[in-house]
Amino acid sequence: MSSSLRGFPAWPLWSSPVVRPSHHPSSPTSASAAPPPSHLGCLSLRGPPPSTPLKSPPKPHLPLAGVATPPTPITPTQPTTWCPPVCLTRGPTSSRRKRWGGTTYFYTDNTPAPMAGMVFPTYHIYPPTAPHVAYMQPKANAPSFFMADELRQELINRHLITMAQLDQSENTGVPSEVDSYHSLFPLEPVPPPNRLQKTSNFSYITSCYKAVNSKDDLPYCLRRIHALVFSYDFHAGAETMFSRHFNDPAADSYFTKRKWGQHEPTPPRQHAGLLPESLIWAYIVQLSSALRTIHTAGLACRVMDPSKILITGKTRLRVNCVGVFDVLTFDNSQTNHVTLMPQYQQADLISLGKVVLALACNSLAGIQRENLQKAMELVSINYSSDLKNLILYLLTEQSRLRSVNDIMPMVGARFYTQLDASQMRNDVIEEDLAKEVQNGRLFRLLAKLGTINERPEFQKDHTWSETGDRYLLKLFRDHLFHQVTEAGTPWIDLSHIVSCLNKLDAGVPEKISLVSRDEKSVLVVTYSDLKRCFDNTFQELQQAAVGPL
Repeated sequence: MSSSLRGFPAWPLWSSPVVRPSHHPSSPTSASAAPPPSHLGCLSLRGPPPSTPLKSPPKPHLPLAGVATPPTPITPTQPTTWCPPVCLTRGPTSSRRKRWGGTTYFYTDNTPAPMAGMVFPTYHIYPPTAPHVAYMQPKANAPSFFMADELRQELINRHLITMAQLDQSENTGVPSEVDSYHSLFPLEPVPPPNRLQKTSNFSYITSCYKAVNSKDDLPYCLRRIHALVFSYDFHAGAETMFSRHFNDPAADSYFTKRKWGQHEPTPPRQHAGLLPESLIWAYIVQLSSALRTIHTAGLACRVMDPSKILITGKTRLRVNCVGVFDVLTFDNSQTNHVTLMPQYQQADLISLGKVVLALACNSLAGIQRENLQKAMELVSINYSSDLKNLILYLLTEQSRLRSVNDIMPMVGARFYTQLDASQMRNDVIEEDLAKEVQNGRLFRLLAKLGTINERPEFQKDHTWSETGDRYLLKLFRDHLFHQVTEAGTPWIDLSHIVSCLNKLDAGVPEKISLVSRDEKSVLVVTYSDLKRCFDNTFQELQQAAVGPL
């Protein structure tokens, strides 16, 4: 059950952040005792690869690598059989506890024990795109180590719509609170008070809002039948099937203008403005699945209509306003309401047939009684006999009660096609998630580094950030972000930043040279030394934060 976003205005999208160089240049050199592992690869910004400075760390060749912190320090002679950072033991299942900020957290470790002879590297590698996903989509001009732009835009769009609020000073007709809901935002155009019209579905004046429940702070969709308010799950960015497929006056021109009954060549379906049959079957599988779930529970949908079917993403369907008719038509004088359910379920199947026929005709005019023969002729010409037989079965009166399960033989192997498409979509999303799985760890690392660098004062010591371990971390910050070429131009390479952060997180024994900003001092340190400085310094800050200064 969902919300209707029909007529919702378009929202601007945030663009990718722009990397701007700092005004503090430095010219570090890389003095590594041993070359970095070949796994530590390159991650470049969009566009052509950045120019490499003559005095820059050696850059590897394979895809981006990530480093996870082992539970204990690792030396070159120590075995590297360790579990991910969250794992404190190698038992099959154990309950662990850890104190953080004065609070004790309990969790269960389900990480399986390593097999005998299993060896892990001292770093975690960002997983490359799986072959079955890489070859199922068009290849981009350049490799990407982040989620696809289309998915990112869709998620950002949903977030913007979810966070949208209304200016109460300009919309005094919308209440600020309704029961336990607040921050109401209209999801449909609100008609003026003197032009309220009844909807064709419920025969009541209706309006739809997004609102936040004060009990759980989650957004919901409020469908108001002026007198009643129904609360549904909120799906940001959804649109109705009516607005996507039937809101264009030119879309049904093929159905309304064709001279039926004459022997004229039939144009191909793709040139006639009709929907692909694969898309119609995708809708049939989802809608019949929804009806099957509802009917199995002994209930009826009663709102199988294009204006009450929501589409999220490309083809994901949800049924909106379920249960409204059950409340509006409730008759307390009836002793047994269950006896009417078979009748309502049969009406659901007829409504499903009308929706499928309208999709096949790409016109709501096709489901009108006087146009049924013309609509079925169009289906016969442009679509398979299975689709025609399914529509006839749903719309034709039967001597026995029909079930939604009866249409399964007509769907046939197309069910597996939709299942495969769903699984492929899931694989693509998982691959995009895998690209971002290490970003949270690197962000926490940067956040800790930011709390240490350039701290104006700590425990009344104004030079705290410029001395000792903190000075090394300051130079490391310059090594990360402020490198320049020999010509003095900023060198911006995201792969260098990510690679160095991962090495710091793992504390690898690789050496780097840190150059002061006046270029008079050069310090050669290992990442394990920097990690020790980093951990000790942040622990000092933590202790001061929770205790008295």
